Amino acid sequence: MKNLKITALVLVLALGAHAHGEPADLIVYGDYLLSMEPGANVLQDGAVAIRGNTIVAAGPRQQVDAQYQASRTIPGAGRVILPGLVNGHTHTSMTLFRGMVDDLDLMTWLQDYVFPMEARFVTPEFVRTGSTLACWEMIRGGTTTFVDMYFYPDQIAEVVQRCGLRAVIGAPHIDFPSPGFKGWDDSFAAAQDFVARWQGRDPRITPAFAPHAPYTVSPEHLAATVVAAQKAHAPITMHLAEAPAESDYVREHFDTTPVKHVAGLGMLDTPLIAAHMVQLDADDIALVAKGSVGPIHNPTSNMKLGAGISPVPAMLAAGINVGLGTDGAASNNDLDLWEEIRMAALLHKVAAGDPTVLPAPEALAMATRLGAAAIGLGNQVGQLKPGMQADLIQVDLGKVRHQPRYDIVSHLVYVLDSTDVVTTIVAGQVLMEDARILSLDEAQLRADVEASAAKIRAALAATEAS
Repeated sequence: MKNLKITALVLVLALGAHAHGEPADLIVYGDYLLSMEPGANVLQDGAVAIRGNTIVAAGPRQQVDAQYQASRTIPGAGRVILPGLVNGHTHTSMTLFRGMVDDLDLMTWLQDYVFPMEARFVTPEFVRTGSTLACWEMIRGGTTTFVDMYFYPDQIAEVVQRCGLRAVIGAPHIDFPSPGFKGWDDSFAAAQDFVARWQGRDPRITPAFAPHAPYTVSPEHLAATVVAAQKAHAPITMHLAEAPAESDYVREHFDTTPVKHVAGLGMLDTPLIAAHMVQLDADDIALVAKGSVGPIHNPTSNMKLGAGISPVPAMLAAGINVGLGTDGAASNNDLDLWEEIRMAALLHKVAAGDPTVLPAPEALAMATRLGAAAIGLGNQVGQLKPGMQADLIQVDLGKVRHQPRYDIVSHLVYVLDSTDVVTTIVAGQVLMEDARILSLDEAQLRADVEASAAKIRAALAATEAS
């Protein structure tokens, strides 16, 4: 009799545990769920269950609720759940140069304004403030992962640790003097040191090598970067085939195209995040399709600097994972990836004279699944499914201006803006809830930005007066 009572008690406890479900740390709900898995449709009344930093379930609300019980939930009325956005190319600290100078071609903009101002103002404190401002802007707009390339990368990495985002952080190296460096030797040595120190240090940070471009780094030094990156098993991020002036330089000095030039140095045979990729011919695209390259399309920056239109539809047709980037705020002038999604969809329609080119689902994939694959993180982020990192956002589509709704993906691409993002989660940590950023001190950030901006304004005024 005693054994029967014990057996009955065990059965009751087991049934009770099953009724309450497995433990989860957080369940996020949405009237709609878009997993961004290939071929997946928008799911009505969905939920995502998170344990630690990982998604354990993503699907119909009833199924998730039946299987999991969470200590915390985020409601989803009027909201869409989707993966966090991936910004494949930016220069975070250049937010402090936002609007400093506009309406110039790339080389004039760089050589007459950006490089001199960087030499004068870029310090560890400048980078810390500028990258914090950028992280605030990206969290607010639903970007959860970004690829950066700027000076003092240790400062950027520490800001990323504090704010909670995920990042590939490139340590720049270049053939002439730059902030903190005399030239190639010391900047390349520092890049190697940065990569070695940050590998495995934080699961949200991937250190990378960042040679600036084929017109600022010699072939010998680009080849040295390839050797160092392969030895360290680290990615490379660089500007490539960005503008006519770059193509002219490479043709004059090396009698080839920028893509063929770096291919001959082995750069396409190692993980390469290639920013811009505007000036490509058919042979270039074939080389990229065979290589380990993730092109990053920056439509706003390319248009603003008159760099041209990247052959994105041809690259996608060749099976290449193409991502999206904002570039830096000095040439955009914001870090709103929703603008890039919409701009990419529209730009390639008018370039091709065909409204069916780059449809809304494909444009959104470039900022999520395809973008994650392009930067080498496709096995971690960019889709909502069990085992992936819990990087996701909620978008509010309940506003009057979102009415009526017939197609959710159409709304995300052609109606939405960054202010509609209400929740941002990275690695299971809620960085923004109800449009309030939790991981950064906004008042302190405003004061720090204004202090830096006052110095830059004074320098610009003195330049204009002279």
